[in-house]
Amino acid sequence: MIQLYYGDGKGKTTAALGQLLRMSGWGEKTVFCQFMKGNDTGELHSLAQLKGVRILRSEKNFGFYSSMSEEEKKELTEIHNRLLAELLDIQKEGSAAMIVLDEITYPVNYGLIDQEKLQLFLKKAGEKKDQEVILTGRDPADFLRESADYITEMK
Repeated sequence: MIQLYYGDGKGKTTAALGQLLRMSGWGEKTVFCQFMKGNDTGELHSLAQLKGVRILRSEKNFGFYSSMSEEEKKELTEIHNRLLAELLDIQKEGSAAMIVLDEITYPVNYGLIDQEKLQLFLKKAGEKKDQEVILTGRDPADFLRESADYITEMK
């Protein structure tokens, strides 16, 4: 199943992390892929202590989109596309029972990710019976909504 947590309210990442924690508690391998963020966060320290949780994200903090130069946007796009390629490999291998794409709506809305490859990832996710995918962020594009089996709006 594909789940989407979106909206202006707080709790989107927290809800996704709760699902990941539950899956991890059953001994399943999980992936937490964070887009746009490169800063140090408390959830990363907690996730690093859990067995079987793989964290994928940029190691560089680019700050807010509005303050990025064109060069930084290009660099971040390359990072996002590398993360997406890695997710496609993980998906193909079936090496994770759950994959969280945290803050995925932002690179979609800002044009900082290959949307065709993301749509391919979501199409394949919809065909898999043994893998959960969770998407988070504000203002999801139509194709993100259409791919979701469950949608929760946070207000």
